[in-house]
Amino acid sequence: MEISSPDPSILSLPLSLSLVPVEAAIKERQLTAARVLLKFFIMAGRAQIRTNNSALIAMIADEDTVTGFLLAGVGNVDIRRKANYLIVDSKTTVKAIEDAFKEFTSREDIAVVLISQYIANMIRFLVDSYNKPVPAILEIPSKDHPYDPAHDSVLSRVRYLFSAESVASGRR
Repeated sequence: MEISSPDPSILSLPLSLSLVPVEAAIKERQLTAARVLLKFFIMAGRAQIRTNNSALIAMIADEDTVTGFLLAGVGNVDIRRKANYLIVDSKTTVKAIEDAFKEFTSREDIAVVLISQYIANMIRFLVDSYNKPVPAILEIPSKDHPYDPAHDSVLSRVRYLFSAESVASGRR
């Protein structure tokens, strides 16, 4: 194998760009950049504006969904280092998901819990048995798992209410 001298125009580029084509570097580092941004927003130490009427949105979802919502400003880490989200991946146990769901639904500072529908299916017994109005539980689709209205707990409760209402009024 013969080693040739590098093209002089490459020497003027930064070292990282001269070793790897730009497109490949971007594709390989997109996930890393998202994680860096996520850590930046979490650790930024920005001042929290709190009033008696403010509440948080909690999330239990895959990394892409949680990252999108965190970049939109949903994320919060309190003084005890408790986050209002759980990133679920292939290594996350059902017990960890159950614990996060129980924690988020018992916290008084959370008004809405967004949960990916495929994750809600893993703990369906907990989601279906939850009957408090606040925090509200909303099942959302994810990038890899489409929304299925047949499994949505909120939609099934609405159907039940309308069917019970129509039976009570004799319109069935």
